Amino acid sequence: MNPLSKSEALELLLSRAIPVSGKEEIETEKALGRILAEDLVSMIDVPAFDNSAMDGYAIAVHGHQRMIVSQRIAAGEEPVPLEAGTAARIFTGAKIPRGADAVVMQEDCALEEGRVKIGKMPGMGANIRKRGEDVSKGSVFLGKGSKIRPQELALIASVGLPLVPVYRKLKVALFFTGNELVMPDKPLESGKIYNSNRYALIGLLESLNCQIVDLGIVPDDFDATLSMLDKARSQADLVMSCGGVSVGEEDHVKAAVEKMGSLSLWKVSVKPGKPFAFGDLSGIPFIGLPGNPVSAFLVFCFFARPFILRSQNAAQCLPKGFLLKADFVWKGGSRLEWLRAGISQDSKVFVHPEQGSAILSSLSWAQGIVEIPPFETVAQGDEVRFFPFQELFS
Repeated sequence: MNPLSKSEALELLLSRAIPVSGKEEIETEKALGRILAEDLVSMIDVPAFDNSAMDGYAIAVHGHQRMIVSQRIAAGEEPVPLEAGTAARIFTGAKIPRGADAVVMQEDCALEEGRVKIGKMPGMGANIRKRGEDVSKGSVFLGKGSKIRPQELALIASVGLPLVPVYRKLKVALFFTGNELVMPDKPLESGKIYNSNRYALIGLLESLNCQIVDLGIVPDDFDATLSMLDKARSQADLVMSCGGVSVGEEDHVKAAVEKMGSLSLWKVSVKPGKPFAFGDLSGIPFIGLPGNPVSAFLVFCFFARPFILRSQNAAQCLPKGFLLKADFVWKGGSRLEWLRAGISQDSKVFVHPEQGSAILSSLSWAQGIVEIPPFETVAQGDEVRFFPFQELFS
């Protein structure tokens, strides 16, 4: 099975994703990170009435420039119609009285013996937030498949929806392979390493609002791996492993998956992260991540994350990259390369001096990832594609 390019691998993964169909209605305040299962239609105008955009005086534009102040309108109060030839003292968010068609900001006015003097008459509609200018009654204000961020929570609340229809959470069974792995609460014996990948992957899955079935560590043994795969597929919508997908004698995941189901992908032409597997376990999709910590992290972000988002019915699955100028030089190899990078104050990209697949500290140092196409040479000042971590995590 020949290694696939990044685009070929993504096309395969997204075409095989099986969107969850179950829905539930949850409280708006608990919907952060969830995917909308239906279009949301507003039953009201937002704002529900014309209101003042600032503190000042509500007037009729074609009136006098020196007027008696006939009423005071605070936010939440119901005004009376504006008397002809007068002004109303008004505050931000307060309802515009009938008869007024503009608001003069208080900085442009002066009070003289109970009258307000307007320095410059405003245009019609000045400083008025019109009814329905944000959201109109009967309109779709958020579409099915939208991922709910804090700003969407606010928008949903602004139309008065206490409950939101969302897709159920994707259930992901996760396990790790390796005789060398121990948990951080255990003594570190000779030849052992702590299972840092568990914490990275659980964090990444939680950022995607997945329901995680943490199955722990499986030893480097074919029968144990086969048994774990069988256990995992019975409990989840997606089975994900980490480690054991390379070509060594102690790597049993490939053979175990092929015995239980089938593999559609094994190896991608990227660096780091070449040993990446994708297949099927009797109807349950399988993703096998490499064991090196940087490789596992980046392969998850660029391959597993889009697959999971598509499985969650998200409308947007792929991260956005941005072109920035390079403050480094690089000679690319035969594979697409992901470099851990930071951004300078003048918006140039520079890379970490250590790009090895086991250098976890470089991920903590970085602000994002630079993607270098195969065989491309980068010189100082060249444009490169940069993926900020906020695009890979949100």
